[in-house]
Amino acid sequence: MNPLGHLAENVPLQGRYDGLPGLLGGSTAIPYTTVNMTPEPPKDHIIWSLCCFLYSNPCCLGLAALIFSIKARDRKVAGDLEGAQHYGSTARCLNIWATVLVSILVLIFIIIMIVLLVQESRSYNSYRPYDFNYRG
Repeated sequence: MNPLGHLAENVPLQGRYDGLPGLLGGSTAIPYTTVNMTPEPPKDHIIWSLCCFLYSNPCCLGLAALIFSIKARDRKVAGDLEGAQHYGSTARCLNIWATVLVSILVLIFIIIMIVLLVQESRSYNSYRPYDFNYRG
C-alpha cells in the first residue's frame, strides 16, 4: 500500500521514464526484477547405492539402499520433493552403514592375514635347522 492507503495496482504511475536511473528529470519509480529461485532437487545417491549393491552388500544393506534410491528418483520425477528427500536420506544412511561395515570387515581381514603370515613365518623358522650342512 502507498502512503495514501491505496493499493499499488490502483495507483497510476506519475510521470514517464525519460533517462537513465539517477539522472534528474527521470522517473522516481525504482525498477525491480523478481527472480524465482527453484530449490536444488534432493539427491538420490543412485551411483553410490549401485556400488554398495555390487561390491559391498553386507546384510543386504546395499540392496536396501538401491531400493530407496530408486524410490527417491521416482518421487523426484513425480514432483514430490519432500518424499524424494526422505527416501534419498534413507538411502544415504544405508550406504554409509554398508560402506563402514565393509571397510571394517576388510580391515579385520587384512589384520588376520598379517597375523597368520607372521605366525607361519615364526613356525617355519623354528623347525628349520640352523646348520645348513645338517643332513639329519
